[in-house]
Amino acid sequence: MTTGTGARDPRVAAPTPRHGHGAVLATTCLALATVVAATASLNVALPSIAAETRASQTQLSWIVDAYALTFAALLLAGGAIGDRAGRRRVLVAGLLVFGTGSAVAMTVDSAPALIALRAVLGLGAALVMPATLATVTTIFPAAQRAKAVGTWAGVAGASAVVGLLASGLVLEHWSWRGVFGVNVALAAIALVATLRVVPESADPDAPRVDVLGALVSAAGLAALVYSIIEAPTAGWWTARTLGGLAAGAVLLALFAVWETRTATPLLDVRLFGVPAFGAGVLSLTLQFAAFFGFVFLVLQYLQLVLGNSPLVAAASLVPMALGMMPSARLVAPRLADRFGTAHASAAGLVLAAAALGLLSRLDERSPYWLLLGGLVALGAGMGLAMTPATAAVTDALPADKQGVGSAMNDVARELGGALGIAVLGSILLSLYRGHLPLPGVPHRVAEHARESLAVARAIDPSLAGRAQAAFVDGMQVALATAAGMLLLAACAVIVLRRGDRDGAPGAGR
Repeated sequence: MTTGTGARDPRVAAPTPRHGHGAVLATTCLALATVVAATASLNVALPSIAAETRASQTQLSWIVDAYALTFAALLLAGGAIGDRAGRRRVLVAGLLVFGTGSAVAMTVDSAPALIALRAVLGLGAALVMPATLATVTTIFPAAQRAKAVGTWAGVAGASAVVGLLASGLVLEHWSWRGVFGVNVALAAIALVATLRVVPESADPDAPRVDVLGALVSAAGLAALVYSIIEAPTAGWWTARTLGGLAAGAVLLALFAVWETRTATPLLDVRLFGVPAFGAGVLSLTLQFAAFFGFVFLVLQYLQLVLGNSPLVAAASLVPMALGMMPSARLVAPRLADRFGTAHASAAGLVLAAAALGLLSRLDERSPYWLLLGGLVALGAGMGLAMTPATAAVTDALPADKQGVGSAMNDVARELGGALGIAVLGSILLSLYRGHLPLPGVPHRVAEHARESLAVARAIDPSLAGRAQAAFVDGMQVALATAAGMLLLAACAVIVLRRGDRDGAPGAGR
């Protein structure tokens, strides 16, 4: 029986892999990289997708968010299914769903079909990701487990950037369909390797899967994200938008009540009463909301406003990773040791907010150094905030709850990404539509032009300048909003951790 991060029931013997532990680790990391890279990789292709399918800005948000939302909403259930049915079996099923959905996506030519298929891919990813970590923590002996889990975490962190670069390279020589082709190839290799080298493992004492809780939480999250994404078109203060937001809030409240009463909860919501746990989850959610929302916007800006190729646009974001890695691995642990995890995390959030404030000044004539400075600072701030926030979530829980901590780290990242794309994308679209002057333009052309910058450029090149200016106006406000989100997170971390020994200067890790 495994807790998900390394605490295993000593009564249950670990399966012995036929081809060695290294082969199991390589296979599970490949499967993990396949689904994590897909979270960000399609962002590079959005301008191409919009130009070919005439997708609106709302549809572009859904193409990205359908994956992230389904992934986040079903992640806890995917882990529970793997524990009960067998991790190898569920890993194989997830790779089959992911690979098949990607293969079908290569054949479609409409935005609604892509949205539906991205949701299918999210289902596959929700089965794959928890099965990979649970397999590693179950198969590896205690002496090797920490190093194996560290490798798994490193792959999880680097895959998004690698996915962006791989997509940019594919788009230089092929269409956006090639991004899905890469998914198919990786899933196929991971599937064959899984069948050959990964032994089966399961938790003999695993409780029944909380199907009702999974359905109610997924419905609540879907209602919230749907209402936010559709708000610029439906109207922010209409009954449709307000009713959808209210329905989402009610469903999530019902989920919380149900989880306190069921014998086999997906998530013990009472854990959020632990200050360090609640603050860590909130911090991670808002960090990744700002991060994925920024990536969603800036890749369109680099291609549609500055005219960069997909590969150049993807490569332009690499300095962010260069700022993140040393900050997360070297600086964050030292600051947390000296000042406590709460203060270290808050400092990182403030630095990332300042970086987004700087990036909110980007316009049609901005030099690369402005973007570069913001990217390095954003990466450094994210690395500084992410490490202590992650540690706060896991360190706040006893050994038998470490699986919950690991799962909530993953859920916070994916859910934050889905919400960030929804919120920042909707702010962008609202201002884009309101700031795009179209006097004398035929009504039908004007309506299409207001759908997205890519569509405006495609239907009438003479509108490009005005559409680019309107896009930049929306992006600037959206990035300023993201900066505000991170400042709010910093304040919340300090307030929630006040009186907490680890949150006090000099008292924590």
